[in-house]
Amino acid sequence: MSYFLQLLLNGIHNAALYALLAYGYVLIHGLTHRTDLSLGAIFAFSGQTFILAAAFGFSVLWMTMPAALGFGFIIAALYVTAAGYLVARLIYTPLDAGTRNTVLVATLGLTIFLMELSRIAADTRDYWLPPMLASPVFILGQAAYISLTQLQLVNIGIALAVVLLAELTMNRTLAGRIWRAVSDEPTASALCGIDPVSVRTNAILVAYGICALAGFLAALYYGNVSFNTGIIFGLKILFITAAGSFSRPLHAAFGAAIIGMVESIWGGYFSVLWRDAAIFSLLVLVLAIRTNVDEQERV
Repeated sequence: MSYFLQLLLNGIHNAALYALLAYGYVLIHGLTHRTDLSLGAIFAFSGQTFILAAAFGFSVLWMTMPAALGFGFIIAALYVTAAGYLVARLIYTPLDAGTRNTVLVATLGLTIFLMELSRIAADTRDYWLPPMLASPVFILGQAAYISLTQLQLVNIGIALAVVLLAELTMNRTLAGRIWRAVSDEPTASALCGIDPVSVRTNAILVAYGICALAGFLAALYYGNVSFNTGIIFGLKILFITAAGSFSRPLHAAFGAAIIGMVESIWGGYFSVLWRDAAIFSLLVLVLAIRTNVDEQERV
């Protein structure tokens, strides 16, 4: 029982990262109604850039470790902000009137570009951060041997705070009402004086910021974010949000959190090599059931 509870607690950390990614994805998809594969790439790219910049600051600029981490955070944040603005202006704006698959193909190309850019920048090597805040915090007392590290608790707290703050913004502020208006009726919103392009650009920047935060947290915890994880995470978030909700960010985040818990439990009892295949099969099953239910309701 203790082993299962430990896996469950570790799954909360995975759930927090997945929830951030899913929330960010729906902020974009809810407005554009286009399939975007770039969010997983931004997650991996931000984490990798953070590690590379921190390593450069520590080994070349002779910074202390906290200063190097701050330097890496600033550099990665600048890169992600620039990427978000360019994606909004160079992908979504010119392809807005095209078919749904145009954005899919363009963001797939962006994912491959960011993966290769990270690989070339790292010279096809893996750089690692030293362990930080790794002391265990016993949840049920030392006798139970069930614990999370200090960094896991910090990451979970940050992710929960970001999701709650974003949800409060969506439900209680003018920005949230504008997002919902553009999501439901972009043409009618434009007639009321709202600029859908500006709203979409801001949503992309916020979504990229949330996904970049998930990349930072993952880099701090795992010590490394490989440059080849972008496509896998992009596909996972796409399937998770399809099974959860494409229009309600909180529902998508909740569904992603469940998948993160399932992944942790699977890794504790079964082969990790089959974990992604099992997760994708589960998501396909959920999508099939949901599609069947929706068709019956329409009938």
